[in-house]
Amino acid sequence: MTLVRASDALALTNLTDQALRVRAVQAASSYDTDALVTVTHAYMTTASRKGARTSQKTLAAYALAVRDFVPWARDNGVTLLHPGRRDGGRYVAQLQTRPSQGQGKVGTLSASTVAQYVAGVRALYRALRWAGATEAQPFEDAHVPPDPTPGIVKNPPYRAEIDAVLEHCDARLAALLLLCAHAGLRITEALNLSTHDVSGSRITVEGKGGKTRVVPLSRRLREALSDLPALGPAGRLFDWSYAQATYRMQKAFRAAGHLSAWRGFHAARKHSGTRLYSATKDFTRVGLFLGHNSVDTTRRYVAVEQDDVANEVENF
Repeated sequence: MTLVRASDALALTNLTDQALRVRAVQAASSYDTDALVTVTHAYMTTASRKGARTSQKTLAAYALAVRDFVPWARDNGVTLLHPGRRDGGRYVAQLQTRPSQGQGKVGTLSASTVAQYVAGVRALYRALRWAGATEAQPFEDAHVPPDPTPGIVKNPPYRAEIDAVLEHCDARLAALLLLCAHAGLRITEALNLSTHDVSGSRITVEGKGGKTRVVPLSRRLREALSDLPALGPAGRLFDWSYAQATYRMQKAFRAAGHLSAWRGFHAARKHSGTRLYSATKDFTRVGLFLGHNSVDTTRRYVAVEQDDVANEVENF
């Protein structure tokens, strides 16, 4: 897969309105997937409401969606700049019946995967409108059924796995796991930390959208960080990419006999949110801790026990 260079996306934003429109029209007319990914990238990083705050993960997901939709449109007679009013629904329908290609998976694409593809194509059309290439909104009325299974059920928080895996981590890997499981950091936030961000029992974290929050540290995490030598003159705590960190953590899970339980670093962040909610019963406080803008987001990070209110209703 061809990667979008930030310089290519930036170059588009420096064009005149007419030149940008011509470039986008040419790309859409020729079904040039790479060019359309670049247009989408340029819009998302410089012109959308999120602007440069758009995460690399989101950009990658949208690029995947554009790379899927454009060949489908070409092969099914869809004119990208002048799509039919039913073309958005046609694409959604074929996504819903498409076989899943994941390893060990059977059946069709999940509702969440369908929604992710549609979100990416909607971003493409917002980008084309931004570029002045079209006014079409073929997915405006396209219905994307919600996923009936809550995310917290599909990808629940780690429980006992955390302590079991920690026994098989070296000092630096253990600190990384605790930053996610105790401090509730996103993996990108954790990997970007330096010694300058640590101050006693607190760390200062720059999260999504450039928002800064101060996070308290557990005793175990303070001890783990205090024993960790800095890397290089910048004082970085980690010099791993996301892929390198994932590889190391999977090895630790395998050594602990929990490889099948590996659900990514986000399940460790949910571990933190769930434990904090169990102690506080307060979604607002948990949301502030995790760096969420909305309590609705926080609810998706907390596994609430089915009998959570049993004591409260006892004397009804």
